[in-house]
Order: sequence, then structure tokens, then C-alpha cells
Amino acid sequence: MDNAIQQKVDMWLNGNYDHDTKEEIRKLELENPSELTEAFYKNLEFGTGGLRGLMGVGTNRMNKYTVGMATQGYANYLKQSFSDQPKVAIAYDSRNNSKFFAETAAKVFAANGIKVYLFQSLRPTPELSFTIRQLGCQGGVVCTASHNPKEYNGYKAYWNDGGQLVPPHDENVIKEVEKIGSVEEVRWAGGENNISIIGKEMDEAYLSMVRSLSVYPEIIEKQHNLRIVYTPIHGTGIKLVPEVLQRFGFTNVHVVDEQATPDGNFPTVVYPNPEESEAMSIGLRKAKELEADILLGTDPDADRVGIGVKDNSGNWVLMNGNQTAVLAFTYLIEARKAKGIAQPNDMVVKTIVTTDMIDEIAKQTGIKCYNVLTGFKWIAELIKEKEADENYVIGGEESYGLMIGAKLRDKDAVSAVAILCEMSAYEKSQGKSLYDKLISLYVKYGFYKERLISITKKGMNGQKEIADMMESYRQNPPKTINNSQVVQLFDYELRKGKNLHSGESFEITLPKSNVLQFILADGSKISARPSGTEPKIKFYFSVHTTLNEGSKFEDTKKTLDARIDGIIADMRLQ
Repeated sequence: MDNAIQQKVDMWLNGNYDHDTKEEIRKLELENPSELTEAFYKNLEFGTGGLRGLMGVGTNRMNKYTVGMATQGYANYLKQSFSDQPKVAIAYDSRNNSKFFAETAAKVFAANGIKVYLFQSLRPTPELSFTIRQLGCQGGVVCTASHNPKEYNGYKAYWNDGGQLVPPHDENVIKEVEKIGSVEEVRWAGGENNISIIGKEMDEAYLSMVRSLSVYPEIIEKQHNLRIVYTPIHGTGIKLVPEVLQRFGFTNVHVVDEQATPDGNFPTVVYPNPEESEAMSIGLRKAKELEADILLGTDPDADRVGIGVKDNSGNWVLMNGNQTAVLAFTYLIEARKAKGIAQPNDMVVKTIVTTDMIDEIAKQTGIKCYNVLTGFKWIAELIKEKEADENYVIGGEESYGLMIGAKLRDKDAVSAVAILCEMSAYEKSQGKSLYDKLISLYVKYGFYKERLISITKKGMNGQKEIADMMESYRQNPPKTINNSQVVQLFDYELRKGKNLHSGESFEITLPKSNVLQFILADGSKISARPSGTEPKIKFYFSVHTTLNEGSKFEDTKKTLDARIDGIIADMRLQ
């Protein structure tokens, strides 16, 4: 073992760490030294969104000590930033150890003289964002690893607007966390009187807010019997989603029993992620049995939503995140106009890797559409920047996230489920399905087809392999892809764009981010982006063409799929 790693191991064995932790280290020394090296070869990075990693002993794992040290650094920054006693809200999901990590963070904040509002039991992440704003908190934490496998957990840090940390606070908190060199510097206990337990009263405020987002309650009243199947995939959605559907007026809601109980082992799935068809398979089976109108699933912390609908042949299909976003954006734009509640200063927001079909819809419907970097913290930041002059309606990204209304500042699957069901009810009242609606939008605005590939690079060398891949694209961008010339290159890390025909360069005004985009002569767009939370590099592919009539949908879809297949083959990504 490397000397530096061995020194870290020895420090934990000889330091002020609990007996069980030391026993686990000794066990790894004997039985799995390579795992011990992985657990200590670096410190678990407190990134711009907080912590996320495997649970276990060691400096590179999620455990009491890494959570405590991160919280101490964050507490120090909060106290530097606010003259009065800061307040934080803390929530947690159904993952193993989430409650323990939340309680650990609460005790450390409280011991530092910070007022803590801790949820009495598991709650969706969006409710945490809402609570920060509702209680006038300066910060917040939710313990979750979102849709990651069961071995993972995480710690998301928030600021006083209810959004996750953005510059300069993200970098400043990271610096303060990195200053904490030892568990001896953490105030572990002594301020328990600073902790208040919250629960049902906050649920009520949040549910009332979500209920206020309904545009067509009279349609729901007529279509209250819409057959809805919902799965929380063993997560926090069970706390509020059935209740909010009831409050919207839906009376025919069927929860997937096998996945209804919160369970950090996620016993029925490999990945508790509605993006994965495997995670939605039990729900699909129930939807078929009941001849449902719509299937919905949320991830463990209920900030992502996936939906399934029947196609024109009666077969069930799962929508991807771009399709779901297109449906939700269009519904709110059209419904608000039809109801006479649209404002001349309405705006919508999407991320740079989300379908450009939304830009086209916004353009043709006369509503402003802004593009931001990946992550809802950037949508939240844009709202804050524009809210004095513009009215935010909806934001979203391709990774199954939607944020409806400005009363919270993170993606919210609870409200998204409700609005998507309302949209389904509206289309049913018109004698149509959501699938019919999507095809009609393709005919009207153009058929946009997207696909995502994630390449995982685990272990000590994984990050270097991903960095090398990005650097290779950056230094030697391809001249053609799939027999189509690369006409534009966007480098968000350098904040530079380049027209490869003319050689002209231009500035990108968004903040720096390690993303590359290639625009081809045929209109195709390829984006490459290392994940901020997992050891992955993600490639996003977007192609489009016209769809003259709905009957040509399947043939046109095959043509676009073939174009994406050609791009992937030419880039040797599979």
C-alpha cells in the first residue's frame, strides 16, 4: 500500500474513531486490501453539489466522519456569511443510513449554534427546497444519492433561495470543508436545544402550493376516474404523491404494492431510477392489467419522474425525459393561454443538453426560453436573476426532471406527477392520449429524437480516463461525424464557441463547465459531459427532421434512430 494511504489508515486506527469503524478497517486489511486502498486513496470530494459516494469506512466513503467534517465546513461558512443566527432545514430519503447522516448533520450544525429544522421522517427532496424558502432558512441539506444504486448515499447542500449551491458559495463552502483536516475539529454535540422537529405542518404548506399549480381543475372533475398507476420505487414519493393526486381530485389511483414500502435496499430493482425500464417494469405490468391511462414512477428522493403511456397500437411505451419535458412545457404554455392566465413576461428554462424542440415550441408560441448549464441549481439561479422582471412558468432537463412554478428551486417529481396526470385528463377529455399529443407536437414543431449513452469508468484510474477522453475531443475535434461536417464547436470549459467554416470564435456567456458540443451540418448535435455525481462520461445525441403527418411517425423514427446509430458507430462509443 502507498505510504500516504497507509498513513491515513493508521490515523483512523489510532484516532478518535468508534470501535466498529476500526474493526471494519482491520477486517478489510485482512480480507480485501484493494477495497481498503479504494476507501482511503483520496478524500471524498465535497463538490459543487455536496457529497456522493459509496457508504463505508474511509476518507473516500460516505460515513459519520466524512459527513461530520463536511457539515463543520459548511457551518463555518454559514456563520461567516450571516450575522444573525443562521437557520438550516434538513431532510432525508429512504436510503440506508440517510436518517443517521441527517441526524449527524443536524447535531453538528446545532453544536455550532445554528438553528436546525429536521424532518421527523423521510421526505421528498423538493419539499426540502420549499421548506428553506418557507421558513426563511439560510441553508439546507438533504441526505440522498438520488437514483444511484443502493450502495451509495449523498449529501446535497442548499443556499437561502432553496437552490443548490452556485458560485461563489459552492467554491467557498468547498474551501471551508477542505480546511477541516481532522475529526477533532468537528463539534459533534452540545447544541441539541437548537434542533426543532418538523413534519405535517410543512407537508400541508407544500401540498397547498402544489395544488395551486392546477390549471384545469374543472377538467379533472369530469375526468376524475382517470386510471393512474404510480410507483415510488421504494422511495419518499409514497409520502406525498398519492395525497397530492387525491387533492387534485383524482379518484382512481393505484399504487404499485411491491414498491410502495420505503426500503434502502430497493429489493425489486437493480437501479431505483425511473429512467431504467427495469425499474418501471412492475408498474408497467400493473398498468397493463388495469388498462390504465398513465403510469408514473419517481426515484427514491422523488425529484425525478418517469411516465408510461399506450401508443396507437395499444402497446405500452416509456417516455424519455425529453419527451416528458416537451409534453409538460407545452401543456403549461397552451393551458395558461387558453385559460387567460398567461403573462406577457412568462418564461421557461431548459438545460443545454435538453431537446431543442422546447426552444422551437417557445419561439413559435411567443414565450421566452432560456438555456442554462446542466443542473437545476442553474435554473434556480436564473429565476433569481430574472424574477423582478419575468414570470417563471416551468423548467426542466432531459434527466427526468421538471420544476413547475417558482415556490421552490429544485426539480420536483411530486408536482410533476400531478400536472402530467392533469394533462392526461385534459387530452382524454379531447378524445386523445398523451401519445397522440406528442405526435401532433412533432408534426407541428418538428420531430426531435434524442438518445443518451453513459460510459462508466470506475476506480482510481476512472477519473483520469474520463479527463483524457474530454481532452482528446477538445484538442482534436472531429472534422466530420457520420459523413456530416462539424460546423460548430462549443467548449463550455473555455467558454468559447467556434464556427469551423469561417474560423470565427465567439464568447459563451454561461459559467464555466466541462461540456463540449459538436453541431453538424445536418443539424445533429452531440454533447459530451462528465457526470458531476458518478464516475461516468455522458454523450447526448440529438437529431431532427420534419414530420409531415402522424401516419409517418414510425418510419421517420427509424430514420432518425439510424442517424443516431451512425453517429455512435462513427465516434466508436459502442
